Amino acid sequence: MIDFLRGRLAVKEIDYVVLDVNGVGYRVWCPNPHEPKFRDGEELTLFVHYHVREDAHLLFGFPTREEQYLFRRLIEVSGIGPKVALGILGGARPEAVISAIRSDNLNFLCKLPGIGKKTAQRLILDLKDKLGAALEGGGALSSASWASSIDIGLGLDLVPAESSTGVSSEWQAAKEVLLALGYSEAEADRAIQSVRGKLSETDSSVDIIVRHALQALYKQ
Repeated sequence: MIDFLRGRLAVKEIDYVVLDVNGVGYRVWCPNPHEPKFRDGEELTLFVHYHVREDAHLLFGFPTREEQYLFRRLIEVSGIGPKVALGILGGARPEAVISAIRSDNLNFLCKLPGIGKKTAQRLILDLKDKLGAALEGGGALSSASWASSIDIGLGLDLVPAESSTGVSSEWQAAKEVLLALGYSEAEADRAIQSVRGKLSETDSSVDIIVRHALQALYKQ
């Protein structure tokens, strides 16, 4: 069982990286490979989940133990596969997701990529007690990190902001995601503007906007 990989970041794509570990390239699927912490050519440690299915052996990797831990809990839920779990972790920090599950916050969960109301209800039903026990028992998400997440307002909220006309703005929510990932306001505005004309109304979900904006930032 592979628990983590440490190596040089050789390739970075929109949804995976290739990690060069002593001359062997491992393709590792990640939530947000275009975060500033993923720097080309630098040494990187990813905490890995090794996923086996009939037609493929896949590696899913995360910069922190907390993300690895939550990913493994998420894929235990019926209807949540690895790609959906990656989308959840790409849309919000682990503390925010756990807070939403523990507080029955369906509105927050339904804004995450690939999550509808029924799936959000299953997440709450299946994980609320498990995640609570892990936190209180000093598991992967420590009480210190939990307290920190409360102090900073639970970090990233993917509920789209409302404009003055009362219409929700996925574009504004996407900008907030980029800011939370460490990009400056100028970089976020530039990326959002570069993709605004390329996406139709049906494509303008927060997740899709963020993915295209990250691609634009990577090319700059």
